[in-house]
Amino acid sequence: MILKTNRLILRPFRETDAESLYEYAKDPRVGPIAGWPVHTSVENSRQIIRGVLSADETYAVTLKDEDIVIGSAGLLIGDASNLGIKPDEAEIGYWIGVPYWGRGLIPEAVRELMRYAFEELDISVLWCGYFDGNEKSKRVNEKCGFKFHHTETGKEWPLINAVKTQHVTNITKEEWRKRP
Repeated sequence: MILKTNRLILRPFRETDAESLYEYAKDPRVGPIAGWPVHTSVENSRQIIRGVLSADETYAVTLKDEDIVIGSAGLLIGDASNLGIKPDEAEIGYWIGVPYWGRGLIPEAVRELMRYAFEELDISVLWCGYFDGNEKSKRVNEKCGFKFHHTETGKEWPLINAVKTQHVTNITKEEWRKRP
């Protein structure tokens, strides 16, 4: 599946994306605050593409003018999520490279994923989590209409060997339909 917005193309990852993925995923300001370790090499990024980012409903975020990965966005449907959600619900996740922060690109990608999830996949509720202190992710949630649901404290996060506080938000299909 390929999804398009005004400025972006969301498409499946390819192994040839490893270099551009590494360029942004090696920055320590990106991965750890999103819950994953800093990429250590182009080969490490290639392995992550093969093992994680090749999953269904996981998309490379690229600028429409250039076919270079600048981030990722995706859906974890039902049991694929670690939030204990129903089979007709999904968790949305996203990140973008530091040079692209503050341009509204991830809210644009998330809005398109929301449309796709609700209209084409018939998802009933979308969930999103962000860690305490990740104000940029919190802001994306707010801009896209997600509402606070609950906070989980003392959540073990083995990928980065840390204990985190996670804030969980959601939006129903009906709430999404009523948005301006």
